[in-house]
Amino acid sequence: MPAHTLLGLDRRAFLRHAASVAGAAALPRWAWAEGTLRHDPFGLGVASGDPTSDGMVLWTRLLPAEPGAASGPLTVRWELAEDEGFRRIVQHGTATALPELAHSVHVELAGLAPGRWYHYRFLHGDAASPTGRTRTAPAADQMPARLRLAFASCQNWEHGHYAAWHHLAQDAPDLVLFLGDYIYEYTSPAHASGLARVQTLRHATTLADFRDRYALYKSDPLLQAAHAACPWAVVWDDHEVQNDYAGATGRGDPGAFLALRSAAWQAFYEHMPLRAHTLGAHGLALHRRLAWGRLAHIHLLDMRQHRDAQACRRPTARSAGAVRPEDCAALADPARTPLGTAQERWLDAGLAQDARQQTRWSVLAQTTLFSPRFYPSGLRATDTWDGYPAARQRLLQSIAGHAPRNTVVLGGDIHQNYVCRVPLDAERPDAPALASEFCGTSISSRSGTTQDKVDAVARHNPHVLLARCEERGYGLADITPARWTTTLRAVQDPLRADSGARSLARFEVADGHPGPEPA
Repeated sequence: MPAHTLLGLDRRAFLRHAASVAGAAALPRWAWAEGTLRHDPFGLGVASGDPTSDGMVLWTRLLPAEPGAASGPLTVRWELAEDEGFRRIVQHGTATALPELAHSVHVELAGLAPGRWYHYRFLHGDAASPTGRTRTAPAADQMPARLRLAFASCQNWEHGHYAAWHHLAQDAPDLVLFLGDYIYEYTSPAHASGLARVQTLRHATTLADFRDRYALYKSDPLLQAAHAACPWAVVWDDHEVQNDYAGATGRGDPGAFLALRSAAWQAFYEHMPLRAHTLGAHGLALHRRLAWGRLAHIHLLDMRQHRDAQACRRPTARSAGAVRPEDCAALADPARTPLGTAQERWLDAGLAQDARQQTRWSVLAQTTLFSPRFYPSGLRATDTWDGYPAARQRLLQSIAGHAPRNTVVLGGDIHQNYVCRVPLDAERPDAPALASEFCGTSISSRSGTTQDKVDAVARHNPHVLLARCEERGYGLADITPARWTTTLRAVQDPLRADSGARSLARFEVADGHPGPEPA
């Protein structure tokens, strides 16, 4: 079937097939692949994701012996054990790696004990994958004493090495939230001055292009180690497809853009530890919830697939840019949303459920800055929540109306660290705090601004407690029933793969008291 139709209506049978091979069903020994291999088929590493109280997804992708070499379905064995030496195997089985999905494997496990760490690996012929470490979430009725959550985004290959991933793995989180821009679609700049490294791939527009781009990024050993350290939960932003795209709106011919988007979405699924039901007839169902007992419910939001086009954006513009509200009436249109109506209702229902169940921490894991950012110039950015003020106010009213016990917003995208008291009324930054926000900087992508400009913005926004643009790194949240503590971690030199790291700042949110405070 043509690659660009794999996310279309004609692939219902394909979806059923993909779902069936995601399970743990065994195949006969004669179905196993050839014995002696001349290459490492597991060169892209392993990953796990979306943990529940009794399971998770295990991922890998088999590489061919030579680039571009064709192959039919392949059989992969997998093992899950209590120990790293695989002496106490808990579950094992086989899975089929389909060529239609780039020989990726998504094994969905269930029936495991809650709140437990496990080790896993894949086997193909005489080759064994690296060993990954994963875990289940606590039981739904438990109040865990602690959750260590890391959040990160934006890892432009050329702008920096991935030392941040090394230090994140050393910090031993229970779960990583990746908040978008896993790849960048661009070619390398003609001049390599100031770059950490370059690559020779063309601008990604086809399924083969996007597969090559993910293979490049996943070849990095530090990123592989971070994936192998613990389970991840991933969402996308724009660069997995095209800079600042919005729903069905992108640059160039509309038909060509939709084909590009379909290819990009398929490649994203192929390379992420996602469940088969994520695949839908029209796209990927990325908005979902993860529960960590009664301690935290994580609402993962899709900020691209259902988004209305940015207000007053010129059709040929390469980015969304910024506007003056008085010159852009569309900015105030109450119908415009970055989430889509259905996802807004889904999130509203989730916050209501959190309040009923007395969940301690409601976490909104989305992809950009949520709090208002009023520029001294009077401009408003149109690609962040500032570009969708009515939708943001609806969400604020949902939080205020349902009153979950504590709400924390996590974001990325802007390549800057922002720590904010989220005001009840976004147009009044001095209004009482309703929630807390930690918007993380990038793993490697440059910020494109200066600290002097960022300082001027912070002075103009009293709800902003910290704003930094010069550091690359990630956020680390230590969550207990009584307190949320975020440590902003920064690498010392993003141009070095062996860079050290430091703690830039630490903020706390006390249970029942919205708004971060310096720790």
